[in-house]
Amino acid sequence: MHKKYAASQMIFHWLTVLLLIIAYSTIELRGLAERGTWQRSAIIITHFSAGACVLLIMLTRLYLRTRHKTPEIVPPAPRWQIGLSHLVHTCIYALFIALPVLGLSSRYLRGNEWKLFGVSMPVSGLPNPDLASTLIDWHETLAPAGYWLIGLHTVAALFHHYFLRDNTLLRMLPFGNNREQ
Repeated sequence: MHKKYAASQMIFHWLTVLLLIIAYSTIELRGLAERGTWQRSAIIITHFSAGACVLLIMLTRLYLRTRHKTPEIVPPAPRWQIGLSHLVHTCIYALFIALPVLGLSSRYLRGNEWKLFGVSMPVSGLPNPDLASTLIDWHETLAPAGYWLIGLHTVAALFHHYFLRDNTLLRMLPFGNNREQ
């Protein structure tokens, strides 16, 4: 029985956390820089770049889930908790794949210059500003759900650790002993 997730799964999980902090922070703080300034441009490029990385990492994480067995929760959780956990994880994966796809697609379809990591990206030869606007509207509508899903995920992990006293959280931590009862 594996007590922890594979090292690659832990690395990509915590890298996702870091990139989501960057993506959400940059978009929340963009108003601190005036439009048209290099500071505003740097903030937006950082947001786009973090989002693109989230997409790649979430796809990698999906692949890794097929390659590694999920470590058991000790003591075992009730079936309803496992089911709810699967639902929340499915929503997290779906959201953090959909958001970058929507955001990056909207940039491409606008037909205006845009950058990832400071490198100019291709734009559509047949721009569709209406579709680009619809996609960014969906991106902006769905993005706040990320706060709720991240919060729920975090609260559940802490609840399992401190109140249920199982190894749910410890399975994803790269340090510390695994709690077995």
